[in-house]
Amino acid sequence: MTRSGLTLTLAAIGLATGMAIAGNAQADYPEQDVRLIIPYGPGGATDIIFRLVSQEAEKSLGESIVPVNMAGAGATLGSRNVKDARPDGYTLLGSHDTIALSKLAGTVDYSYDAFEPIALLTQTINIPAAHANHPVQSAAEIADYVRENPGEVRFSMIPSSTDHFFWAQFFDEAGIDMADIRLVGYPDTGEQVSALMSEEIDFAMFNLPSGGAFFEDGTFRPLGVAHPERLDSLSGVATLREQGIEMDHSTSRGIFAPKGTPQEVKDAIADAYGQALENDEVRSRIENEFGSVIRFLSGDDYLEFLDDNEAALTAAAENIDFQN
Repeated sequence: MTRSGLTLTLAAIGLATGMAIAGNAQADYPEQDVRLIIPYGPGGATDIIFRLVSQEAEKSLGESIVPVNMAGAGATLGSRNVKDARPDGYTLLGSHDTIALSKLAGTVDYSYDAFEPIALLTQTINIPAAHANHPVQSAAEIADYVRENPGEVRFSMIPSSTDHFFWAQFFDEAGIDMADIRLVGYPDTGEQVSALMSEEIDFAMFNLPSGGAFFEDGTFRPLGVAHPERLDSLSGVATLREQGIEMDHSTSRGIFAPKGTPQEVKDAIADAYGQALENDEVRSRIENEFGSVIRFLSGDDYLEFLDDNEAALTAAAENIDFQN
């Protein structure tokens, strides 16, 4: 055999051996703990839900899933950490719509397509609300109320956050001119609760974790549910679609991996989380304690969901002035 032929043969053997080792490594996944980066501080609904489901998912996965809170920079510190991690399945991101929101707000230069989407787990449905003394009784009445009181109706929001985009989409679907309303910014949900309670604003967007107790005791009035179906705990409140406002809106939590993560690894992670969501205790806590719904999507179904989600948020962003 010639020297060049021997070189090619050895190279081929080396390549085949390397592929075999990589293949075996993927087949044996996981062989160590998996870190789940949560880009928020401990104790919130997002943190608790990811911890709850991950604790069950690790039973199927075969190794521990270790939640790591990495708050900061508007939830982008954690997402950037995962985006830049090795695509070996040992560093994952537990996040939601904030990935696309940050891109649209100009905070970062990447969105969902910078990751390998693994699976959608839950959705927390958003709900427009008014204080108990407000004359508006339903979401369908908001447009008329604005037309009757141009420039005087106050809607609260956290700048560049979920509710900011919610209202932009709502105004578009309900036929409300943003020149006729007043958007009032607050630093967090707690401040919004206080503002609506003191009637310094007319409307705010909440969900069951943030507003459920106030809906139950009558302090706030839920005006509609931004979901295709009514919620069991608010069965008397019509969906926005039932009221002629064609929109759904939620905080949709899912698992993401660094770009380039092997398909076999992605499948193993998705299967583990899918099995976790079949556990009755996990389902009950998500639905009853956190006012959320189980919606498991993986593979192409999750990709399609994210494409639709980003398209809707992008359309809403056209009506938002992020400088004010």
